[in-house]
Amino acid sequence: MNKIRVIITGANGFIGKNLALRLSELSEFSAVPFGRYDDVARLPELLANADAVVHLAGENRPKDESDFYEVNAGLTRSLCEAICAEYEKTERKISLILSSSAQAAFDNPYGISKRAAEEAVAHLADKTECPVAIYRLPGVFGKWCKPNYNSVVATFCHNIARDLPIQINDPDALLRLVYIDDVVSAVIKFLSAPAEGACYREIEPQYNITIGKLAERIRDFENCRGPLITERVGDGLLRALYATYISYLPPDRFSYSLPQHGDDRGVFVEMLKTHDSGQFSFFSAHPGVTRGGHYHHTKTEKFLVVKGQALFRFRHLITDEVVELATSSEKPVVVDTIPGWAHDITNIGDSEMIVMLWANEIFDREQPDTIAARVAG
Repeated sequence: MNKIRVIITGANGFIGKNLALRLSELSEFSAVPFGRYDDVARLPELLANADAVVHLAGENRPKDESDFYEVNAGLTRSLCEAICAEYEKTERKISLILSSSAQAAFDNPYGISKRAAEEAVAHLADKTECPVAIYRLPGVFGKWCKPNYNSVVATFCHNIARDLPIQINDPDALLRLVYIDDVVSAVIKFLSAPAEGACYREIEPQYNITIGKLAERIRDFENCRGPLITERVGDGLLRALYATYISYLPPDRFSYSLPQHGDDRGVFVEMLKTHDSGQFSFFSAHPGVTRGGHYHHTKTEKFLVVKGQALFRFRHLITDEVVELATSSEKPVVVDTIPGWAHDITNIGDSEMIVMLWANEIFDREQPDTIAARVAG
């Protein structure tokens, strides 16, 4: 199968790095980088062997306002002229994706230069019927975005991860954001099935959050290591923000210590707690040691032996019925504790036993719902 050959302008930028990596993972694509210091005169040569261009190169914080027009408008026109020349020579329709900006709706120098770039690619589509997609991107965030530059998310994540101050002028100012993975997915979808002519496309989903709430959420991520209570980071904006925050941790903060409680039976370590879905822990036991010997009214747990051999014993508090279950790490089995049944676990092997434990609620010393009780014998 012939690969879709994609030129990426601005390949060394934030979006370019993420897109290039994703394309390298897909067998149907090959990417050709075109960076800030590449000569525009190379474009005809590159386009002769290209099927598509993702035009990400742009200027958003120049030393001189004229650079807005030279890069955002001028480079785009040069690219369109080269694509048009290739079309006139070969009649090949090269797909073009333009990374524009939500600022294109405003009459500031940056916005005007971005509108000029949009007009250039729309003209190319009218003249050649080449597939053209224009994305007016709001704030894009994710891994590898440059902090203290033009992304408040990157700046907050970078600084908070390093205990550096952040500046908030208006906590109620509203941000409109899209996540880098969603941008990359949208680009790849268009590259895989381009539509002729020019069209404006949206990245979905889009997120709205105030600057004050953004800072609060990122600080919550920073503060979860002490009490071990993680935020709800499984989906949506919090999932994307958490991944972004984690990506800005310096290497010396990739790990953190956990409190360990030990006695002559073994150790007990709490790993992770949640707001509403309990906590995760593990414990060890030496050969012949029994742990537990209690019951719960409402609290439930799940045990998984990850090393060694275990005997679980249960006694019904009303009927005195006794149940025994033997498990080992050789055949993973989850054992539930049942409200109203006293239970314990004994290491019946000849080496250390290690057991993972999930409880459906965080342990509350004031209301532990853990009552000592004989199990059997």
